[in-house]
Amino acid sequence: MKLVILGGGGFRTPYVWQALIRDTGTPRVTEVALYDVDEARLFTITTILEQLAVGFTDVPVVRTYTQLEPALEGADFVFAAIRVGGVEQRCCDEHVALELNVLGQETTGPGGIAYALRTVPVMLDIAQTVHQIAPQAYFLNFTNPAGIITEALQTVLGDRVLGICDTPSGLGRRVAGVLGYDHTRIQMDYVGLNHLGWMRRILVDGNDVLPALLADEQRLGRMEEAHVFGVDWIRALGVVPNEYLYYYYFNRDAVQGIKESPQTRADFLLETQGRFFTEAAAQPDHAAKLWAAAVDERGPATWPRPKAVSKVLRRPRGSTRPIPHTSVMPALRSA
Repeated sequence: MKLVILGGGGFRTPYVWQALIRDTGTPRVTEVALYDVDEARLFTITTILEQLAVGFTDVPVVRTYTQLEPALEGADFVFAAIRVGGVEQRCCDEHVALELNVLGQETTGPGGIAYALRTVPVMLDIAQTVHQIAPQAYFLNFTNPAGIITEALQTVLGDRVLGICDTPSGLGRRVAGVLGYDHTRIQMDYVGLNHLGWMRRILVDGNDVLPALLADEQRLGRMEEAHVFGVDWIRALGVVPNEYLYYYYFNRDAVQGIKESPQTRADFLLETQGRFFTEAAAQPDHAAKLWAAAVDERGPATWPRPKAVSKVLRRPRGSTRPIPHTSVMPALRSA
């Protein structure tokens, strides 16, 4: 099978590659086409993929393209992870909103709307090209804001478009971890979409174990979501909220917290990713090690809060008072 990665020169492409080279299932991807408009970054990422593949056998063939049409020829799957305008434009989205005292964030609030308005036309043009050159291909959208982009793509490609997001599955893995279960044993009842959703049941052998988790303060307190929302808040909801709901439940606190931070998330990524690509280009023999170090430095997104918020999060408002992309292979096989 041939997999085309749009945005193949992106920082997260090696995550997908790690899943592919470890895959022993049938059928499996045998060819990967990396498409990107930045030839220098394509070279760096390809170098990293080669280094990560050392010691693995029968790895997919990798080819790079700076033109979309030849990349799509013969494609079985198209995986889209592009950022129109780059991280620089994300910085603009965040700062313009924050200057007006509203939420500046990649997928939520005015920042997310700006990102969608910039991205939808480009993705629709891509969809038209896919329809013309690879009409048989399934389109896996990982481009944010994922829900809006996926809905737009479906107007051209119909039900051959699948929107994917690792945020809900990441929540399920964290729940399984604190409960001591293999994540493959649990069945998640997740209501909502991508970054806007709640885990309302967690089934193990048909039994809902969520009530036990909510009753166990020690285990619940180990979850990232407990640090974001507070244990009492989650118990009041009776479900485990997706971490992005912090931007809705505590919108004013989120805006204040981001404004008080020394830099926004986009500022941080612009600085660290820019430094990584510069260093990797200068030291290609160490590109994979530099990437791994950059991954550690990048870390998960943080949830900036003003100093007083930690006390507020102890109670609901009505009281007194983050191997990534492991979901890619199942998605390819079930499409």
